[in-house]
Order: sequence, then C-alpha cells, then structure tokens
Amino acid sequence: MTKSHTKFEHIFITGASSGIGEALALFYADEGMILSLTGRNEERLKAIAQSCQQKGASVHTAIVDVTDQQALGDFLHECDAKQPIDLVIANAGISSGTGGSKTGEPVEQARLLFDINVTGVFNTIEPILANMIGRGKGQIALMSSLAGFRGWPGAPAYCASKAAVKTYGEGLRGALEQTGVGVNVICPGFVESRITAVNDFTMPFLMSAERAAQIIARGLEKNKGRICFPFRAFLFAWAFAVLPDFLAQIILRWTPAKSSET
Repeated sequence: MTKSHTKFEHIFITGASSGIGEALALFYADEGMILSLTGRNEERLKAIAQSCQQKGASVHTAIVDVTDQQALGDFLHECDAKQPIDLVIANAGISSGTGGSKTGEPVEQARLLFDINVTGVFNTIEPILANMIGRGKGQIALMSSLAGFRGWPGAPAYCASKAAVKTYGEGLRGALEQTGVGVNVICPGFVESRITAVNDFTMPFLMSAERAAQIIARGLEKNKGRICFPFRAFLFAWAFAVLPDFLAQIILRWTPAKSSET
C-alpha cells in the first residue's frame, strides 16, 4: 500500500500532536488527503499541520481535550459537514502507573486515566457513528494496547483502561457488522513517544512511531479487527493472558512499575 492509493480521503485523528497520532498524520499526508487533527499542545499541533500541508494535505486542527464532549462533538460535526469522514482514529490517551509505590496508585489518577482513555474514546466516536451508519460506510479505529491483555501490577488503571477499549472495540465490530462500518482495535507494544520517554526501564521490542504508523495503516487498509504488534510482544502479552492467575502473579512480581507521571 502506498499513501496515494489509500482508500481513505478524510481522516480524523485525536491526540495528533505527538507519538503515534503525529506519525499517522504525517504518514497519511499526501495530495488530496483531508486530515482533521486534534491535540492539547497548540505549538506542536500547528507544526505537524504545517508539515502535513507541505506534503499536499488539506488540514483542519482544533485544540480540544477529548474529555470535553461538547467541543469534540462540535468539531467532529464541523469536519464531517465539509466532507464525510472516512476514518476516525481515537488515538488520544495518557499513561501512568504506581511509580513503584507499595500502595498501588491513587484513585484520582485512575479516574483521570479512564476519563481520557475510555470516556475520550466514547466522545470521539459517538458524534460520528450515526452519520457513518447512515452512509453505510466508514471505519473507526480505537487505540488500545498490548497492556490491555493482562493487568500489570505496575500500571493497574492503564491496563484496565486499555482492556476496556479493546473489549469494547471487539464487541462493537461485531455489533456493526451489517452496517458497512468497520471497527478496528489497535494494540501496540512499546512505541517511541512522549508517553514511553518517562519509562526508566528496558522496553522490549521498542519501535519507532513511524514504523508503528506503517503497520497500523496497513492493518486499517485491510480492515483488520485487531492490529497487534510487534508480533513477539503480542505473543508475550497473549501468553500472560492465558496463564493461570496464580502463576502470572508470581512472574509479574518482578516486572518494573510505570512512572506515576501522566
């Protein structure tokens, strides 16, 4: 697949001001492509928009927090009215963990993770879903994680939030099967980004955001239900998901904790 041959003409991406969201925007940027991008950092988002425009894309941007249901919905409707959105990538998310604390993580932190990683997904897809169903076409991609296959003691809320997105997306794909709207669940391993930059432990199979964008784009083009990568990391995550809990808990005692920064 080359960018010029993608089936998408108008792509909406949340969390496009860094990491995988930025890499996806730059990957898809091409002559004739319409990109609608949101983020929370105005300076970075503006720079990314300019880079995409230099590649020939038409770019619409908005500084929107995905927890702001009204603002995000208004921008989605505005973008869809200009030209129907073919693909929505609900990418925005944050990460945090226990930071090594023996008492877990604060409930306030867990609430924030769920507000952005889960409710933010709902806020992204709800405004556009009816329009896509009415047109009988479109795709919705939800950013989960390989961390969603198993609860890790160093990042309980992060794993749980990504598990919720994964399970919701898998169920939604089946529920919308007859409507012409595809749903894709993206489960990356460690990808170079501002989120992983705070990790002070070795991250196995770490890959660049640019490589991740290529893999994701290929999976979306094929409308794959699950886009899990890297493969060896996926096997590792899957194995821990099927292990008896007592055995998994013993092994996971030795895994590092994620930073408590969000």
